[in-house]
Amino acid sequence: MATKIYAALLRGINVGGSRKVPMARLRALLEGLGHTGVGTYLQSGNAVFTADHGDEESLAAEVSDALEREFGFTVDVLVRDAAYLRAVADACPFPADTLQGKQLHVTYFSAPVVAARFAALDQAAFLPEEFRLGDRALYLYAPDGLGRSKLGEALARPALTKGLVATSRNWNTVTKLVELTDA
Repeated sequence: MATKIYAALLRGINVGGSRKVPMARLRALLEGLGHTGVGTYLQSGNAVFTADHGDEESLAAEVSDALEREFGFTVDVLVRDAAYLRAVADACPFPADTLQGKQLHVTYFSAPVVAARFAALDQAAFLPEEFRLGDRALYLYAPDGLGRSKLGEALARPALTKGLVATSRNWNTVTKLVELTDA
């Protein structure tokens, strides 16, 4: 198998509580799994690495299992390759170049999502906030930021994400991950 560059997106760590994963230990963990070119971005669970084995799903399971052994708690992990990350950024349906990074978010999903999953949401009730679906991704425009977004709150309801791993990143992080994984 050819060597590929990936990003690991860890869900729900370092945002308070006891689910702390220091980035230095995350880098060491990934290196211990045999990955090279390891780096992290911010403290919120973004890592890049090069792998010469596996696919997105098997690598995510490998990292998640290693995190549980190392830290004693389960961490949902999505692994995406550089081409996917670039495609998601390029397919953004909102004018990303005219918005602040905090106004635009991407939620990455573990599997494809269809519009029917979100059909019960009255999108007009949340305007000017909007969302659009992409390839295993949801783009959210929240002009006042995610922390104040009523639509973001509604989209995060367990009933809408049931059966999926979902983790969100603001546009600054989306573009930085593209940059870090570009060979």
